[in-house]
Amino acid sequence: MSTTRPYSPGDRGPEPGAGGASGASGGGASREGAIAEGVPKGTPASAPVGGGRTRRMSFDGESGVVPLARDFTRQALYAWGWLPAANADQRAAAEDVLLVVSELVTNACLHTEGPDELWITCDNKVLRIEVSDRGGGEPAPRTPHRAGRPGGHGMFIVQRLCLDWGVIRTPGATGKTVWAEVGGPGAPGAPGAPLG
Repeated sequence: MSTTRPYSPGDRGPEPGAGGASGASGGGASREGAIAEGVPKGTPASAPVGGGRTRRMSFDGESGVVPLARDFTRQALYAWGWLPAANADQRAAAEDVLLVVSELVTNACLHTEGPDELWITCDNKVLRIEVSDRGGGEPAPRTPHRAGRPGGHGMFIVQRLCLDWGVIRTPGATGKTVWAEVGGPGAPGAPGAPLG
């Protein structure tokens, strides 16, 4: 479901602002507040931040951004223990994350002037992906979804694979951040998680 909430409801443990950067501060604030709190000035654009559980990549001046974003994300998944996958559930969760990153970055390329930044944040239950760009518009799954037609599947895929997703806009600023959250292996709603 597309929303504009910066975080999905439910029990995700401590609030993000309660210690360490996690991509957004508590109380529904945008990621911009967390940048100042969790990322030291002068941090390289692709360096891990926030104790290694948050990573940021800047696309400034880069070409071939979709493969770059996938490689960057894959490195984070290895660092956080999602890869190498010990079983099919872990492999499926990691593949979902890589696909969602590809779709969000591709959408920024197709519908805006390209992505500005990719943020990936991991806690014990959820991995959050954020892609910022300077574009307007509102991403949404194409309705009706027609599986046999080329194109128009990106946000449909994101909607199907993620626990939740949405858009953050900063009042008075151009652009937006599209976020999506993927459940870790065994988390409710994640691949291989018990239904019930």
